[in-house]
Amino acid sequence: MSEFVQTLEILGEKIELGESKTVDFNIAKLFTSTNIAIPIIIERSMIPGPTVLITAAIHGDEINGVEIVRQLIARKINRPKRGSIICIPILNVFGFLNTERAFPDGRDLNRSFPGNKRGSLASRVAYYLTTQILPHADYCLDFHTGGASRFNAPQIRINPGDENLMKLAKVFNVPFTVYSKNLPKTYRSTCNKLGIPILLFEGGKSLESNTQVVNFGVRGTKRFLYSLSMLDSKFNVTNPIKDTVIIEKSKWVRAQKSGLFHLKTTSSQLVERGEILAIITDPYGKLKFNVIAPNKGYIINVNQAPIVHQGDAIFHISRKEREHIIEIEREHIDE
Repeated sequence: MSEFVQTLEILGEKIELGESKTVDFNIAKLFTSTNIAIPIIIERSMIPGPTVLITAAIHGDEINGVEIVRQLIARKINRPKRGSIICIPILNVFGFLNTERAFPDGRDLNRSFPGNKRGSLASRVAYYLTTQILPHADYCLDFHTGGASRFNAPQIRINPGDENLMKLAKVFNVPFTVYSKNLPKTYRSTCNKLGIPILLFEGGKSLESNTQVVNFGVRGTKRFLYSLSMLDSKFNVTNPIKDTVIIEKSKWVRAQKSGLFHLKTTSSQLVERGEILAIITDPYGKLKFNVIAPNKGYIINVNQAPIVHQGDAIFHISRKEREHIIEIEREHIDE
């Protein structure tokens, strides 16, 4: 999009330079015939500049992102010094109402892009976002959390080898920047195909609002806007003590036994090879199963479920490309 567009037109609504407007994205009704709208909050400066699209709750149970975008709006961080900022705090309003990840038909919005105007409900939302809103964006910020009980350390995910996204990730500067290939039919892959730089933020877990994670998201967004000369001068910008840690390779550690799950480490920790990360026990005091770090690395995701099943993803750990993955140690205890 050109930085010198006088008039933005989104879903039939015109927004001029210097104007603020909320546009309702009406895509469907509940089965009670109640209208369901997705509010789109648009703020434009009198000074032309880039347009940043900020989205959250593509998955309806990911609350941290909603709170991040809410704070950007409530604190007026979304009112740019130049350019335009478009905020969509809840993209999957149907999932949000039901506190569920997917749409009512079970479809994942983030596996439905670029969408189809005659397809499923999720596909239709994806279609209108892709065709009616996304073309206006020069940059995108998309906020997520870990699914279910899996707690993500605050991180930005970018496509490997993209130098421009790496520069932007270093500006956003949360604890970790993780190389993650674009998956087919995702919002991120659609942005990539359209040539729109997108930073995907992950932090915390579903159905939880975590103050620390939210602060990382808000502060990172302020740094991002500041780098584009879009942040109002009344806001302070602080840089973390440490620069973001770049994680090029990572792997999931999976549970080798089912049972009660006792964590011995937390997300963001640097652990040593052979360190005990957790213990899995049976309910009867007969089994103790040590989960061992397969290599030295940062823990970027921790499963916080009290009970796990064999094969569950329980830790996401960084690793070097040629590191050998050791077996998980187990121990039986008889009393």
